[in-house]
Amino acid sequence: MSHDDFPTDDPAVVTCGLPYANGDLHIGHLRTYVGGDVYSRALERLGQETAFVSGSDMHGTPVAVNAEQEGVSPEAFALDWHDRYAATFPKFNVEFDNYGHTHDETNIAVTQELVRDLEDAGHVYEKEIMVAYDPVDDQYLPDRYVEGTCPYCGAHARGDECDEGCQRHLEPGEVEDPVSTITGNPAEYRERTHKFFEVSEFSDYLSGFLDRLEGTSNARNQPREWIEQGLQDWCITRDMDWGIDYPGGEATESPRGGGETADNDLVLYVWVDAPIEYISSTKQYSERVGADAFDWEAAWLEGASDAHPEGGEIVHVIGRDIIQHHTIFWPAMLEATGHAEPRAVMASGFVTLGGKGFSTSRDRAVWADEYLDEGFHPDPLRYYLATNGGFQQDVDFSWEKFRDRVNTELVGTVGNFLYRSLLFAHRNYDDAPIADATSDEVRDRIEEAIDDVEAAVNDYSVRALGDAVTDLARFGNEYIQRSEPWNLVDEDPDEAARVIHDCVAIAKAIAVLFEPIAPEKCERLWAQLGEDGSVHEVTVDAAREGPAGDLAEPTELFEQIEDERVEALNEKLESRVAEAEAADGDEGDGDEGDGDEDGSDDEAATDEDATDDTDMTDIEPLSDDRIGFDDFQELDIRIGRIEDAEGIEGADDLLKLRVDLGAETRTIVAGLKQLHDVDDLPGTKVVVLANMEKAELFGVESNGMVLAAGDEADLLTTYEDAGPGTKVK
Repeated sequence: MSHDDFPTDDPAVVTCGLPYANGDLHIGHLRTYVGGDVYSRALERLGQETAFVSGSDMHGTPVAVNAEQEGVSPEAFALDWHDRYAATFPKFNVEFDNYGHTHDETNIAVTQELVRDLEDAGHVYEKEIMVAYDPVDDQYLPDRYVEGTCPYCGAHARGDECDEGCQRHLEPGEVEDPVSTITGNPAEYRERTHKFFEVSEFSDYLSGFLDRLEGTSNARNQPREWIEQGLQDWCITRDMDWGIDYPGGEATESPRGGGETADNDLVLYVWVDAPIEYISSTKQYSERVGADAFDWEAAWLEGASDAHPEGGEIVHVIGRDIIQHHTIFWPAMLEATGHAEPRAVMASGFVTLGGKGFSTSRDRAVWADEYLDEGFHPDPLRYYLATNGGFQQDVDFSWEKFRDRVNTELVGTVGNFLYRSLLFAHRNYDDAPIADATSDEVRDRIEEAIDDVEAAVNDYSVRALGDAVTDLARFGNEYIQRSEPWNLVDEDPDEAARVIHDCVAIAKAIAVLFEPIAPEKCERLWAQLGEDGSVHEVTVDAAREGPAGDLAEPTELFEQIEDERVEALNEKLESRVAEAEAADGDEGDGDEGDGDEDGSDDEAATDEDATDDTDMTDIEPLSDDRIGFDDFQELDIRIGRIEDAEGIEGADDLLKLRVDLGAETRTIVAGLKQLHDVDDLPGTKVVVLANMEKAELFGVESNGMVLAAGDEADLLTTYEDAGPGTKVK
């Protein structure tokens, strides 16, 4: 890879975490798939050679258990869900260049070859470990058949992950007080011989890799703690008969411990073959279109191409619950086998519904098919998911918020400008008005929007992509309003033609630059502009060219959502939740995650699978201790702007910030180093408790407190434009 700004000369591969073939998709699941699709389209707009790939994750214990319950084979069960996903994604304009699955012949072959390469390089050994065993039912228990207590934080945990606590990956035998999820029987640990990948040998490499890694800051910062704590080798086999068979060949001996030869019924841990599907899916794409169109080896293999000696630009778009797999295990496997390392990891935040976690057992979800059945177009949802907060931040969906974003931004800003401009042009001119050229003001503003899009791509910000277009449309509305072409038609027809030419030029730029987020609507706009070909095939250069075609009579691109519609949707959702709770005999508020129902706690928990079914019950209760208004008035809370940020010597977590508070600039020490990209902090507006007592930390006097939410230190900021020094009251 190059690490040069996009576009580069190296082929790019954008991947999305594999959806687990075990249940229906809801709109929360779509967040990273929409994000990946938006990002891959944006790369192509810049002229970057790009392949967008993913596939269904077919293996793991939940598939085996649910298939048995339905009386079908695991393969038939998973293939059914795979087919449903393959049909659903295009309905939301998520267009993968290849969408495969982990049980197809290509992935089985590529996976076994890569594991053999690990063995040949001496990175796999055998070791006897303690595996959970149900003595009553007389069977060994793979990870997801076990629950117990996390040995690190004490929270309730699944067999391979502390899903309700520290979210740490757990190896077989680590869970304390194990219980079989099949029978409810207490489990015991027995020795079994399994295969291990020597991840610990790659600590230095992984530290350097994280220094190079681009993408969201959570993907870089979270793994550093795991490395500092000391990496544990990774058990890559499981006691199951559903999965990819461990390839033949002898494992190497290791001083860490040996044992008898592993049983023949061992299969590879699902997190081995799941990410390898990224390679397999890219290979399938190349085989379909030809290596001249896209060369998968040039993208994935170091040294496979003289033109691309370090491979291509690999960008993974995932949920933050699987950061460890994509920044520790996966790059170590790639490094050990001569594959290109990822250039970037974009890790999304969680999605909630009306402030509560999605709950499939209580039917509190907006299902993907349900959204379409209600008659909504996919592009407004794509816009909402892509632009409602930063990609790594949590996003809350409600019908009210969705209505407000659609009506205010898509209808009121983008749609309003496009319709009024093109309708005026169509009614007053036979063609796009001919002017000598687009005015300097408009040409410069379009160029600024293109720069904003290029910056958004290189900052891995799908939100900024949308903001660049809505800002351009906002300028267009202001431009046409102050120019008043309707008054110029009779008074100065040449000037009127120039103004409308400018407006149509802005509309064309919007069609090009907004295509990654609203592809179907922009193709329709492209046709209204009378442009040749498809907007999906052009690059940002087309936004510079100005209008050329015969204008068709325009129609409004986006539809207003009425308040009555939202009320009806809420009533339907509430009624459904109430029925599900009554049937379940549960009178709770229904905000618990219940991944068992939709595969979210599968062994290969994917980005949305686990994130959207987040257990919200561990949120601290509201305090019963109240303060009076006078007490609140004593808090001097101000808006500040971070001017610069730097680490403090000897402190792993602390940063020294210079914060502009309007009347003065103060030094404030904040524990943000591991949770935010230091280089991204300058310019950020924050909320500051200005009359906090001064404190000295690591030799630096801190004069205030920056406020943040949650363990991820989500910085509090403002919705509008309050400047430094503005008091919060």
